Amino acid sequence: MAPKSALKETLMPLFTSPFQPEPPTRPAVAQHRKGVLLVNLGTPNSPTAPDVRRYLKEFLSDPRVVELPALLWQPILRGIILNTRPAKSARKYASIWMPDGSPLLVYSQRLATKLEAALEDTRVITAMRYGQPSIAAGLEALRAAGCDRIVILPLYPQYAASTVGSVYDAVFATLQHWRNQPELRLVRQYFDHPAHIEALKQQVLGYWQQHGRPDCLLMSFHGLPQKSSELGDPYADECLYTGRALADALELPEAGYRITFQSRFGLQEWLQPYTDESLRALAKEGYRRVDTFCPGFATDCLETLEEIAMEGKEAFLGAGGREFHYIPALNDSDSSVAMLQAIVARHDA
Repeated sequence: MAPKSALKETLMPLFTSPFQPEPPTRPAVAQHRKGVLLVNLGTPNSPTAPDVRRYLKEFLSDPRVVELPALLWQPILRGIILNTRPAKSARKYASIWMPDGSPLLVYSQRLATKLEAALEDTRVITAMRYGQPSIAAGLEALRAAGCDRIVILPLYPQYAASTVGSVYDAVFATLQHWRNQPELRLVRQYFDHPAHIEALKQQVLGYWQQHGRPDCLLMSFHGLPQKSSELGDPYADECLYTGRALADALELPEAGYRITFQSRFGLQEWLQPYTDESLRALAKEGYRRVDTFCPGFATDCLETLEEIAMEGKEAFLGAGGREFHYIPALNDSDSSVAMLQAIVARHDA
């Protein structure tokens, strides 16, 4: 019997071959080009009834916004609302329109430009959930720039299905048609981000340094139907958190601030207390000066510049108040850019 070593030497050639293929190598991976899609609500193209009608039709046809069966809601929308509301809303838009266009779009685009300058090797594109520039166009622009890792950043500090949820719907609806899809980072909310609270604090303090302090700071958030909370939206709780955190940061006493909700529509019950009723009540309670700030709005828009700065002022002064101030939104301020830079960094690790 042959020794084991000799047998091994005899059999080994049978299991090896000079033609054995090389081990597989991993394909080269291209460097990621990062992108940010900065999404705001939207705006009509101009303060005219036809453009407002087109905008409202898209906005109010979103089932995330109006949670009613289409067979019930669409006849009301098309037969009544779109025939009566556009002209009135167009006049309101005209009262706040800037030389460069809609405040919401102008400030969003300025914010995107500044944020891109603050980030390293990152393309930042502005998109509107309704109207132009669309989310689909924004994603295409990022793809054209070579971005394959994208942060979706809705400019809504607090989460609601009708806002952030709707943005996600539009993003996914676009990407389902792409074969080579990008890597996504989704910002769900930033209501409690320290940089957000700090930015709000600096905005209020900066205003007070120039104009003095009020008897009361009223923080007005956009309202939602009460049913939204019952269905599971965390929006109301997140608004209350932001308001209380800001009040703490400003070291306000309990009597020195109010948290309210604005922009109710229709007959159903909305989140309370209501902003307009609260302003009248403060005047009747003897508050001489009230400052109103809207911490849930990243940029100024119709709801802040017309509904609060104009209609809110009229409500407070008409009920006996002496002095009303509106504190502008963060808009494209340095603190807003720093806040978004910190948020992007957290979601792009």
